[in-house]
Amino acid sequence: MNARLDHRNPLVFDTHELGRRPGALQRLTRTIDAPSGDAIFGIQGVIGVPGGAPVELELRLESVMEGVLVTGTARARVEGECVRCLEPLERELEADFQEMFTYPDADDRGRSKQAEPADDAEDEDMTPLEDGLFDLEPVLRDAVVLALPMQPVCQDDCPGLCAECGVRLADDPDHHHDAVDIRWAALQGLADSLQDGEKDEMSGAEAEAGVDEKQEK
Repeated sequence: MNARLDHRNPLVFDTHELGRRPGALQRLTRTIDAPSGDAIFGIQGVIGVPGGAPVELELRLESVMEGVLVTGTARARVEGECVRCLEPLERELEADFQEMFTYPDADDRGRSKQAEPADDAEDEDMTPLEDGLFDLEPVLRDAVVLALPMQPVCQDDCPGLCAECGVRLADDPDHHHDAVDIRWAALQGLADSLQDGEKDEMSGAEAEAGVDEKQEK
């Protein structure tokens, strides 16, 4: 087990009031401040819930044989950067989640789970309650990340940036550069060099003709 859960943490919930009778229900609403730094709800450097921004939670706690089944929805404002034009963007996000928090030592009939054969793979998928408390933060972070777009854009048809000069194309729809086929450019260069050579020959011929005329005189 990690460090003991702190009931004062807004993302730590107490299930004692719910009880352990299968079928018991409890509905909760809570608004918490999103964490910041490395613990951000989102994809670092791409898009996520700003640190300190409000996150609204609606939870449904249900007591079952194995523990407490938590179903909920999180709503928050996310901020990021368009991957095409690099402009800042923001939008409202809604993320649904569900997680089972199990009783650590015994089921509702009081039988010790230690006396039963354990399935290691199944145990890895279980999150035990700690003194009737559970921490929702890891579940909430995973739910928000899964609900976020991996390639956020300011609008679906964002044209992005000009590959040559970097101008934002949405601001200048008629923006373009005259494209020259590299093959024609090479031929044009050859033609220019030939023309320059012909001019040099003509200049030389004219100079020789001028000298000859002077000699004749």
